[in-house]
Amino acid sequence: MSTWLVTGANGQLGTHALPLLAAAGIDVVATTRAELDLGDPEQVEAMIAEHRPDVVLNAAAYTAVDAAEDDEAGADRINRAGPAAVAEALARHGGRLLHVSTDYVFAGDASEPYEVDAPVGPTGAYGRTKLAGEQAVARALPDRHHVVRTAWVYGGPTANFVDTMTRLERERETLTVVNDQIGSPTWVADLAGALVELGRGDVPAGTLHYVNAGQASWFELARAVFRLIGADPERVQPVDSAAFPRPAKRPGWSVLSTRAWVAAGLTAPRPWQDALAEALAGRRAATAGGR
Repeated sequence: MSTWLVTGANGQLGTHALPLLAAAGIDVVATTRAELDLGDPEQVEAMIAEHRPDVVLNAAAYTAVDAAEDDEAGADRINRAGPAAVAEALARHGGRLLHVSTDYVFAGDASEPYEVDAPVGPTGAYGRTKLAGEQAVARALPDRHHVVRTAWVYGGPTANFVDTMTRLERERETLTVVNDQIGSPTWVADLAGALVELGRGDVPAGTLHYVNAGQASWFELARAVFRLIGADPERVQPVDSAAFPRPAKRPGWSVLSTRAWVAAGLTAPRPWQDALAEALAGRRAATAGGR
C-alpha cells in the first residue's frame, strides 16, 4: 500500500485531500503544525525517516500575504526552509514531493495566461518566499518533485473569498468588490483531486499549473456567488483596487495556463463557473441536511 504524508492537514487543501486519499486506499500520515513544525529541520527529518512516505503532499504554507510584509523571516521559515527540509529528507530516504505554490511568484502584470516557464518576478514578501521554496525543492529533489502553482482557491474550512461573500450577502445590503484584479477561481475540491491524480501517476518531475478553466475579476466572482445563492447580483458594485489599500500589492493578473497540465496527460480542469455551482450546491445541501 502506498503511503502519503500530508502537511497542513487541517487547512483548506489538506481537509479536502484526506478523504480522497482514503477513498483511493492510500495510507495517510496527516500532520498539522502541532505535529510537525516545518520550520524545524530535525522534526522534518525524524518524521520522514519514521514513516518513509512514497509521496509528501506539502499543503502547509504561510499565506498571510499582508502580514508577510512585516514578517518575511516568518514566512520564509514555512514557505522556503520548510519545503527545503522536506525535499532534503526525501532525497535521503526516498519518496516524491508535491509542493503547492502560487500565482504570486509572478509580477501580475501580464495580459495572457502565465505558462509554467514564464519569467517570475514576485512583488512582495509572500511571493518571494514561495518562489524561494520552489527553487529549494527543485535543487534538493530534481527528479522527484512537482511544484504545482494554483490561485484564488476557495472552499473552506479556512477563510476564503467565496465564504466571505456568502456571509456579507447576509450582513450587508450592498458591497463593493474590486474589478481590476483578474484570476481563475479554483475550487479546492478540484485542486485536491488533481493533486491526488498527479501523485498517483508517473508524470516527469517539474512545475505545473492547476486552476479551474476561465478567468474572472473578484467583482465577477462575487456577482456569480450572489446569483448562485439566489441573491440579487446587482447588490455587488465594482470598484478599483485603490479603494482598498493593503500592505502587500495584489497581482492585477493571476491567470495561470494549464496547458502543461493537460499536455502531461492529466485531467483537464473544468470551467470555474461549473465548479462554483457545484461547490455552492453542496453547501446548500449540507446546510439543509443539518437542520
